[in-house]
Amino acid sequence: MTTTEARTTDLQPPRSDLPLLEMYRRMLRIRRFEETIWDVYTRGLMPGLAHLYIGEEATAVGACLALRDDDYITSNHRGHGHLIAKGGRLDRMMAEVLGKASGYNQGKGGTMHIADLSLGILGANGIVGGGFGIAAGAALSAKLRGEERVALCFFGDGALNQGGLLETANMAALWKLPLIYLCENNGYGEYTPATAATAGRPVARAEALGIPAVTVDGQDVVSVYEATCAAVARARTGEGPSFIESRTYRYRGHHVGDPGTGYRTAEEVEEWRRNDPLRRLVPHLDPAEREAIAAEVEEEIQAALEFGQNAPFPEPDDLFRHVYA
Repeated sequence: MTTTEARTTDLQPPRSDLPLLEMYRRMLRIRRFEETIWDVYTRGLMPGLAHLYIGEEATAVGACLALRDDDYITSNHRGHGHLIAKGGRLDRMMAEVLGKASGYNQGKGGTMHIADLSLGILGANGIVGGGFGIAAGAALSAKLRGEERVALCFFGDGALNQGGLLETANMAALWKLPLIYLCENNGYGEYTPATAATAGRPVARAEALGIPAVTVDGQDVVSVYEATCAAVARARTGEGPSFIESRTYRYRGHHVGDPGTGYRTAEEVEEWRRNDPLRRLVPHLDPAEREAIAAEVEEEIQAALEFGQNAPFPEPDDLFRHVYA
């Protein structure tokens, strides 16, 4: 599927045992958080840039709901959605984005380096493909300790050609590590179409190493969830790594300073918006329950924004804390 071949079919009637309300809640939480980040940025309240996850919510939520609380994930520069999907706190995340001492990294990491080790979130990473080695190490440690923990590595299509993918996937296949590679293929590496930068099929990189690989509709949270559940089951039973390519799309530009135009058409964006992951789930939810979730999420967002704005900035001496030398 190319960037202009968005799937517009409705979500099929899902099984009754699926956590549809929680899926919707987490996707909406991500959507509203990212919209609030855009507002915060345009008002000049945050330092630096942010890479918004709007449009890709189904991938993070479908994947993370298939994991246990003690499983690991590694993230990338577009990592807000991953942290929220894994259960991260909105208030501490907002404070971090605003550079406040109450943030996840005491305001030092900012938007691209948020971590919560208590939730198995081993950190977002501004280096393209920087999570490959971290995820492989986490998976290896779990196996050596005899724990049934899984590591899931989120990365974009722009990281497919990084050497770290081949190197770690080779080890993961040989050693049967409990590792899941999840490629969020949103069609663009910054401003370059994936088709102009990556030869062949993304899943073929894994297949060449004997790693089971599948491509899913990344706008369908149920499809992502079921594919990840299957990969998790393989990992926990010692069968080794899996590779999932999730075909998704970011509605906004590469970062908040990019209008998202010039390298893609308005028609392409609108076509994908018609395939919105939240809208696809709405017909399968009770309207009253959905409205209640919307109200709860809005309260959470406003509380997080208030917390972040009122939190103190780090003290000057904090610059010399948490350093090696």
